[in-house]
Amino acid sequence: MQNSPVFIEKQYLGRDYSRISVRLVLALFCFAAYFITEKREQNASLFLVVGCGILVVSVVMMFLLHYKTTVQNKSIVLDGLWTTKMVKIDLNGIVKIERTAYSPYLINNPVYNLHQKGTVHFYAGGKYAIKLTDRDGLLYVIGTQSPAELEESIRGQMKG
Repeated sequence: MQNSPVFIEKQYLGRDYSRISVRLVLALFCFAAYFITEKREQNASLFLVVGCGILVVSVVMMFLLHYKTTVQNKSIVLDGLWTTKMVKIDLNGIVKIERTAYSPYLINNPVYNLHQKGTVHFYAGGKYAIKLTDRDGLLYVIGTQSPAELEESIRGQMKG
């Protein structure tokens, strides 16, 4: 048994470009509303506070780890935030691997261990995913920023 991981990828909650752009547009709207307001009333200062708050939360979210994908010892380990349970997928039970686009939608919500219609989803950001099918027909969809490396490491672990 090898103890060193073959593949490690960290997915951060706030680094999805579509979500960053939405937060920045909201902050810019707040700042524009603050500067357009003629009389600097309480409402104007509220726009300034909300705009700065959006920027601060956005920066904090960029460093907030959503989940970590590790491939080692013929298994995939997905470890999430503080309150989530670690998910371990045994590669001996996997019968099919395919690399696909995660979703046809432009903006997707980050999810961890979401069971929906016989599919388990893991996603934080990016366009691509690896779909794994096990012997029981359960489908695992793991969103990734580097699909080729993840697929190659999974196939390498299944062979060796």
